[in-house]
Amino acid sequence: MAYTTIKKPSDYFNTKLYTGNGSTNAITGVGFAPDFVWIKERSSTSSHVLGTTVQGVNKRLQSDTTSAEGTLSNIFTSFDSDGFTNGADNGVNESGQTYASWNWLANGAGSANTDGTISSTVSANTTSGFSIVSYTGNGTGNSTIGHGLGATPKFIIVKNRTTVQEWGTYSPSFVSASDPNILYLSKTSAQADDTNVWGTSASFNNNTFTVGDWNGSNQSGSSFIAYCFADVQGYSKFGSYTGNGSTDGTFVYTGFKPAFVIFKVTNDNDNWHMHDNKRTTNGGNPLNKVLYPNLSNSEGSVDIDFLSNGFKPRSNNNAFNASGKPYIYMAFAEEPLVGDNPATAR
Repeated sequence: MAYTTIKKPSDYFNTKLYTGNGSTNAITGVGFAPDFVWIKERSSTSSHVLGTTVQGVNKRLQSDTTSAEGTLSNIFTSFDSDGFTNGADNGVNESGQTYASWNWLANGAGSANTDGTISSTVSANTTSGFSIVSYTGNGTGNSTIGHGLGATPKFIIVKNRTTVQEWGTYSPSFVSASDPNILYLSKTSAQADDTNVWGTSASFNNNTFTVGDWNGSNQSGSSFIAYCFADVQGYSKFGSYTGNGSTDGTFVYTGFKPAFVIFKVTNDNDNWHMHDNKRTTNGGNPLNKVLYPNLSNSEGSVDIDFLSNGFKPRSNNNAFNASGKPYIYMAFAEEPLVGDNPATAR
C-alpha cells in the first residue's frame, strides 16, 4: 500500500472564512499557529494580503500588485496559537465584509541557512513540504539559496520586498535548465523566456534553488521572500494538465480530495484562479466560487468539482479548461486517498 506521512492535512493547511468587524479581530479556528497567511476580501474589491512569521507582524505583500512590502500597524497585529489577529485595515477587516484566509504551517520565525551562495533565513516544515525563505539579493546570476525542504521544490513563489517588482513563480512544468521560463503571479501573461529570473542553469535540488540577476528575484541589496513547496503524497501536489474544452472537464489526479487549488493557463493571457472547499453556495460540488491571485476583484463564479482523488473543471473557460491548452496547478488536501503508515502518520 502507498502511505501518506500526514494523517490530518488540516494540521498543516486550512482555509478559514470570517467576517470583518472594523476593529481588533482575533481569527480563531485555523487549527494551528499559521506561519503564512494569505487573505482576500470576498464581498468587495480589495487587494490580496499576504504575511508571514518570518517577516513579522504589521508586514504586508499583495499578490495582485507589484508593490514593495508595506508596514501597517492595523494589519497582522499577531500570529496566534489557533489563528491570527488583525487590526481595522479594510483589506483584512472592514466591518461587515466577508473574507477568506488560507493558512500554512511552517516552523516559526525561521533560522539561518548557509546551504547556498546566498545565506537565507528559513522557516521549514519538512513533513508538509513547505518553507518560507527570506534572503538578500546579490545581483549575481546563478546564485543559489537554501530552502530547507530536504526535497526538491515543485513550486516556488518569490517577491522583492524592497522595490516595485512583479511576483515570479517556478514550476518544472515550464522551467528547465535548457528553457528557463517565467510566469508572473501578479499578471495574466503567458509564460515567457527569461533566463535572468531563475538563472541560466535553473538548478533546483533537495537543498537549494537558483536565481538569476532579475531584480524580481535577486536585485542586489533588496530583501526577498520565497514560498517553496514540495510534493507530499496524500497532502500536496504540483503539476500540469491539458484542457479538453468540455463542461465535463479534464480530470486531474492528485491522490487526495483537494481542499485548495490554484491554476493558470501557461501559453495564453488569462487570470490565475483559486478555489477552496469552504466557499460554495451549493453545499458541495460543483464548488462555484473563485478568487483571482492577480486581481483585486470580489469573488466570482466558476464551477469546479473536488473529488476523492483529484479535481475536475466544469467549464470550458480558457482560464482553466480550453481544448488542448496547457495548465499548471498547485493543490492541497482535505483528506488523503492513500493509507496511513502507522510508523509515521501524524
